[in-house]
Amino acid sequence: MSGMGDGYVGTAQDAVRIRRLEKQREAERRKIQELKTKSASAKGQPGLLQFGSSTSEILETAFKKETVGLVTREQYVEKRVNIQSKIEEEEKEKLQKQQQEEEELQLEKRKKRKIKGNARLSFAEDIDNEPQEEEPHHNNLETNRLQRGKLGKDPTVETSFLPDSEREAEEQAERERLRKQWLHEQEQIRNEPLEITYSYWDGTGHRRVIQVRKGDSIGEFLRAVQQQLAPEFREIRTTSVENLLYVKEDLIIPHQHSFYELIVNKARGKSGPLFHFDVHEDVRTIADATIEKDESHAGKVVERHWYEKNKHIFPASRWEIYDPTKKWERYTIHGD
Repeated sequence: MSGMGDGYVGTAQDAVRIRRLEKQREAERRKIQELKTKSASAKGQPGLLQFGSSTSEILETAFKKETVGLVTREQYVEKRVNIQSKIEEEEKEKLQKQQQEEEELQLEKRKKRKIKGNARLSFAEDIDNEPQEEEPHHNNLETNRLQRGKLGKDPTVETSFLPDSEREAEEQAERERLRKQWLHEQEQIRNEPLEITYSYWDGTGHRRVIQVRKGDSIGEFLRAVQQQLAPEFREIRTTSVENLLYVKEDLIIPHQHSFYELIVNKARGKSGPLFHFDVHEDVRTIADATIEKDESHAGKVVERHWYEKNKHIFPASRWEIYDPTKKWERYTIHGD
């Protein structure tokens, strides 16, 4: 078969298909070669510009085209100098253009900052449009007026709910002043004298009157009582303050409580108030069992040994330890 090797054993249809494919490949090769030739010829034309090429590259290409062939040395140098001057002018123009763009950008930024700074003034546009050629004194007055206007606040707006360090400092100082004033007043109350009528009880009553301070504790009161009773009662001379008990309105009051505490809290006992330390009778013209009597009984000072020996016998059988948390029934005084 023509065009095929001696060893080809394909059919006639295969040979036709192979020749058709060879012709197609040959046609494609010719097209590619024509495109390459056209591209090369286009690059060689000095009048066509390449996309993305700078002016210096274009001038350099033009210089190469003009110096193709035989030229004298003087012509070569002259063309080279012309091309070099054109390149330098181009670079200079580009630099000037960049500087101008940077200046315009900075000017635009300054204008934006100025507009933003004057945005709080409702008459900012009028200020910008005013003529600049004015007297210096008038400019100073106008500047001061604008500066005062920026710091102004609306006095009608409610701001009491906002944090205010000055107001909080004033309130704290006022609270501290009131606290010190209250403590001073309470200290004066504690130092006030208090006359107490009591009865030393050893089975019978021995009434006495002694004066202490309202701030004194029950223990300090019993120490003063011991000094007052010691010359008359031998058992008082030989005992200690810890072995003395103070019983008021059927309650044994511990030594650590003070008269000030009983008065301020208006403490109540089983048979009368604990904050009255004088003795008075409730005298009334109409007997009414539903109204509680307002009687203040003399507190009893008892030696502990006597109490332990007789606590099963009246009146000691009614006595119990005072508990500030325990509330007794309400007293009704004079029909109130």
